[in-house]
Amino acid sequence: MLEVIAAITRALRDLTRGGLILHALWPPILSLVGWGVVGVMTWTPGTTWLAGILPTLPWQGLAWLTDWGAGFLFLCALAPLIYVTTVLLLGAIALPRMMTVVALRHYPDLSRQGSAMSALWGGIANTLKVSAIYLLGWMLTLPLLLIPGVLLVLPLLWTAWMAQRSFRFDALAEHATSTEMQRLFQREGQRLRLAGIVSALANYVPILNLIAPAFAGLVFMHLCLSALRRLRQEEGITL
Repeated sequence: MLEVIAAITRALRDLTRGGLILHALWPPILSLVGWGVVGVMTWTPGTTWLAGILPTLPWQGLAWLTDWGAGFLFLCALAPLIYVTTVLLLGAIALPRMMTVVALRHYPDLSRQGSAMSALWGGIANTLKVSAIYLLGWMLTLPLLLIPGVLLVLPLLWTAWMAQRSFRFDALAEHATSTEMQRLFQREGQRLRLAGIVSALANYVPILNLIAPAFAGLVFMHLCLSALRRLRQEEGITL
C-alpha cells in the first residue's frame, strides 16, 4: 500500500510540471473532439437502433423511458471508445516522452534493457489486444448499466483492468527484460491491481478525470520502475 501511495504522490507532483501536463492533456482532448463529432453524426440512427432492441414498456406515457435508455446506452458506448483512443495516443506518442522525463528525473540509475522501438511497437500491440478485450467486454455488459448502481461499479472495474494491463507494460518495456517483466507482474500483482483501481477512480474526480489516463500512466511508471529497482538490488544486478 505504501508503494502505491508513493507512486500516486509522485505522479501528482509530476503533473504539476509544465513539461508533462501538455502531454497529459492533448490525447483526451483529441479523443473527445473526434468521438464527439462521430457521436453527433450518428446520434439519430444509433439511438433509434438501441431503442428498437430495448424491451417495450406496456404502460402508456412511459415510452420516453425507452428513448432515455437508448440515449444513455449510446453515450455509454462512446465512453470506452474515447478511453481506448486516449490510451492508444498516450502509449504511442505521449507516454514515451513522459517516460524520458520521469526516468531521467527519478530513476537515472536504472539501465535500459529494452529498445525504444520494441517498446513502442510492443506497447501498441499490447494495448490493441487489451483494448479489444475491453471493448468486447464493455459492449456485452452494456445493458447491465441500466440496472441501478451498476454504473458505479462495472465501468470502474473494466477501466481498472485495462489501465493495469496497458500501463504496466508501457512502464517497463524500455527498462526491463522480458524475464524481469514477467517476474514483476507476478510479484507485484496485488499492488498493480490496487493501482489500477485507484487510477480508475480518478475518472470520477472532476477536472482530474480529463487527465486520468495520463495520471494512470505516471502511477504505473513510478510503481513499476521502483519495483524494478528493488528487484535488481535484491539480486545484486547492476542497476
